Amino acid sequence: MAQLRGGIDLGGTKIQAIVADDEHRVIGQARRPTPVTGGPDDVIAALVQVQQEAAAAAGVETSALAGIGLGSPGDIEVEAGTIGNAGNLPNWHAPVPVAQLLGEKLGATVKIGNDVSVATHAEFELGAGKEFTSLLGVFWGTGVGGGLILHGEEWHGRGGAGEIGHMVVRRGGAQCPCGRLGCMEAYAGRKAMEIEARKRHDEGEHTDLFKLMEKHNRDRLTSGIWQRALDAEDKLALHLFDRAYEALGAGVASAVNLLDIEAVVLGGGLGVRFGDTAAQRLVEEMRPHLFNDERPPVVRVAALGDFGGALGAAMLVG
Repeated sequence: MAQLRGGIDLGGTKIQAIVADDEHRVIGQARRPTPVTGGPDDVIAALVQVQQEAAAAAGVETSALAGIGLGSPGDIEVEAGTIGNAGNLPNWHAPVPVAQLLGEKLGATVKIGNDVSVATHAEFELGAGKEFTSLLGVFWGTGVGGGLILHGEEWHGRGGAGEIGHMVVRRGGAQCPCGRLGCMEAYAGRKAMEIEARKRHDEGEHTDLFKLMEKHNRDRLTSGIWQRALDAEDKLALHLFDRAYEALGAGVASAVNLLDIEAVVLGGGLGVRFGDTAAQRLVEEMRPHLFNDERPPVVRVAALGDFGGALGAAMLVG
């Protein structure tokens, strides 16, 4: 009998949960918005609910799963099963024993990992990175996260490797949600882009972004709202995306100059939404900054789409 595994991708905008079989086929899935208020208890309650819904869609109880993996932002302590300092989640600062709490509520063993690292691993094993032995995963969404494969193995450093969103692209530049100045994420993260859009709108700059948000009953500027604004040639949206691509190009090229990896896999809510268009813009914006510009890395869009993070999380279960 096939062993079924649960997988949860916890992002700043949405929670995606799946149940996958031994062949990594998704046989049940569910999705919910990530809570924007409250604190860790509210997020954990949402995680429990969405994994239960995914299991129900697969026709099983969560207690029947071989295990559940969780990919999360923040400071991950794998052995302790804790998550702390998750800046894109509501009021999440001190470490929380998430693996234990989820395990008790779902009746299954829970393993945790960094959200972008597990998604990058899934793309390496199953998706756009299968043919390479070294790659950089760039997951462009609420923030900008990175994952590394070097010589066919995941590279975590001392636990904090891959934080490409916090590479400095402008000294003394815009303030990032992390509190530092000039990070790539301060220009390219969806959360930071929304903060900048609100600031400019409040100062009188015209944009239909927030009208579109209200019209479509959203409480934030989702990738779909940005898409509609860009399609309508909203000047502020176009400007902020140009600004984001410039930052992505400078930061990713700098990482390539350091590591000389074979490929860049572009994923995340915004990366997947804008797909080939985003990949081509990234290639163009990287080009002026690449030291070895005669041999640039291949740039591909993540092939596993919205399921990449959850599949990678499920792969944490042995």
